[in-house]
Amino acid sequence: MSTKVEKRILVNVPVSTAYNQWTQFEEFPHFMGGVKSVTQLSDDRIEWVAEIAGVRRKWEAKILEQVPDQKVAWAATEGATNAGAVTFEDLGGGQTSVQLTLEYEPEGIVEKVGDKLNVVERQVEGDLKRFKEFIEDEGYASGAWRGTVGGGAAVGTPGVDAAAASRGDSGKAGVSGKMAAGVGVAAAAAVGAAAAMRGDDTRTETAPTAVPAETTPIVPTTTAPVDRPVGEPFDQTNGLVDFEGDSDGTVVSDTASAAERKGDVDRDGGLPPAGGTLGQH
Repeated sequence: MSTKVEKRILVNVPVSTAYNQWTQFEEFPHFMGGVKSVTQLSDDRIEWVAEIAGVRRKWEAKILEQVPDQKVAWAATEGATNAGAVTFEDLGGGQTSVQLTLEYEPEGIVEKVGDKLNVVERQVEGDLKRFKEFIEDEGYASGAWRGTVGGGAAVGTPGVDAAAASRGDSGKAGVSGKMAAGVGVAAAAAVGAAAAMRGDDTRTETAPTAVPAETTPIVPTTTAPVDRPVGEPFDQTNGLVDFEGDSDGTVVSDTASAAERKGDVDRDGGLPPAGGTLGQH
């Protein structure tokens, strides 16, 4: 099943400048993310090498129609199955509308997962933005080819049907098994994360691993032993765990014995400590 992507952008240069720069196919790597190289084999044949999301593809494309300042249309003849067109519209005032239409067929689990995540669509949008920055920063085209391809026969916007010769040619994709496996794992993880964000119940639940309970040390007392975690407040006046620190009117940090506390009271004239009465429970 094919996927179609259409993106348009406004560039602030005359139409001839935008078109002339686009005809410099071998300079595409300057603004097309993932494009490793473009080789012009002849006026109407181009060889591409690209890598998107870790997937490396190589293909040849034939230019089906090229009209100066208006259009470039192509279709793959081998390798990755894709076809499309880029059109230029003069808006006047030194502005040009550039529209890119691309139809392609994802191959294999890696590309199909990337297709679900709209990797190519985001790539096309980013490429057009970088083209805009590139040509507007320069203000002029680095070269131009003003020839015509197709003999004036309009082909419209080619789809994957026009690239039928490239189908079944995935052997020239150039994706190593090791790379595909690694990208597949990463893509699968991304799909799982996306499903979790949507609340889709597509994940397999795994039972949590049992963690052995910690052994709680037993602290001896003057009466019955009391189990308590290390670091809990301990009231030495009655041999019980004082979890709140105020069951006998003392604070957590007060660890004086009853005899010591009574001596303090006698020295202070018999006044009870702040917050309660001695011996209150």
